[in-house]
Amino acid sequence: MSTDAVAILGFVVLFALMLLRVPVGMAMGLVGVTGYGYISGMGPALKLVGQTSMRTVTDYTFGVIPMFMLMGALVSVSGVSRELFKAANSLIGHLRGGLGVATVLACGGFAAICGSSVATAATFSSVAYPEMRRFGYPQSFSTGVIAAGGTLGAMLPPSTVLAVYAILTQQDIGKLFMAGIIPGLLAMLMYVITIMIIVKVRPDWLPGADKKPWAERVADLKNVWAPIVLFIFVIGGLYGGFFTPTEAGGVGASGAFILGLLRGKLNRGNIREALLSATRTAAAVFTVLIGALLFGYFLTITQSPQKLTAFLTGLGVGKYGVLALIMVMYLVLGCLMDAMAMIILTVPIIFPVIQQLGFDPIWFGIIIVMTVELGLIHPPVGMNVFVIKSVVKDVSFTTIFKGVLPFVATDILRLVILIAFPVIALWLPSRMG
Repeated sequence: MSTDAVAILGFVVLFALMLLRVPVGMAMGLVGVTGYGYISGMGPALKLVGQTSMRTVTDYTFGVIPMFMLMGALVSVSGVSRELFKAANSLIGHLRGGLGVATVLACGGFAAICGSSVATAATFSSVAYPEMRRFGYPQSFSTGVIAAGGTLGAMLPPSTVLAVYAILTQQDIGKLFMAGIIPGLLAMLMYVITIMIIVKVRPDWLPGADKKPWAERVADLKNVWAPIVLFIFVIGGLYGGFFTPTEAGGVGASGAFILGLLRGKLNRGNIREALLSATRTAAAVFTVLIGALLFGYFLTITQSPQKLTAFLTGLGVGKYGVLALIMVMYLVLGCLMDAMAMIILTVPIIFPVIQQLGFDPIWFGIIIVMTVELGLIHPPVGMNVFVIKSVVKDVSFTTIFKGVLPFVATDILRLVILIAFPVIALWLPSRMG
């Protein structure tokens, strides 16, 4: 059997295993080792398993993943999400659509120290949804705002998805984190504008809430000093070159722990919960990473990335035509798997194409993560939508997707803006020392 036939068979088996609900990391590892063994012999293939596993879990650079996950877990159990929403709600909740804007702002703040889209969507389904419903906001709008706000988790640093992309493509993690800040803030701004347009078009659809006295607003704002200090310290240290991304993760986790203790928000029970949550998530990510690296060896030996590069660049559609094809592929894959799995599975294959076309790898990382996040909310299947449905039992999938559609249109427009003006993503990284 030719190497091309082996590669095609490998992809068919991989997707068949995923459809059978075999975990993505296990499926990629199994196909990678078997395919590599078929071409080079099982001896070298089995040696790769031990070497790859050991190198991945002991690599200093990879330490950034569990550290930031622990930071996010400690922040989650400290009740920061509720405090952020309460503060935003105090300031603007009384305006028409104000609770929706407060949800977007709180999601952005929480995402900036959590780094997970799914965790952000799940958290605010229990924090913001009941409040919006209490004041008469429609189910579709309430769930749509939370689903869209959840996607900010992958863009604003410290983003686990961006960290994994950086590791797979050997890019600077710090620069990728910086590159995500302005696009992430742009996303928040465009979501807020979308809500304001909805208020203009349907003024009676989104009611206002009670206006709180200034003393209560100031008290609520004082409660959010801890996450703001933590974010500024971690990201400021990265931007100024005071510590590496892995050190920043360690500083962030330690800072989240100390601030939680000082504010009386952590006890033995929720510390244990945070440690278990971070360990489980990190173990899942490392399993997928190891599987992806093994699958990558199989792709290398079959020369699949080089052949795909030659095919796509030979289509005659131009560099932006190829980019459009890649983005459509990610939108389709968004219906089948989560963001992390998509990045890990496809980047080793797609990245050589991007290099050949001359696109900036930092900019492309932001574009791809944005496209992947769009896959988390667009119909017919969106991971964030499923997460919200699992928390909010009394709402249908159709209702959630109906509420998400204006934000999907906003995300597509934001992608067009970022493709037209790469400087939006590249300005901050270019200023780093």
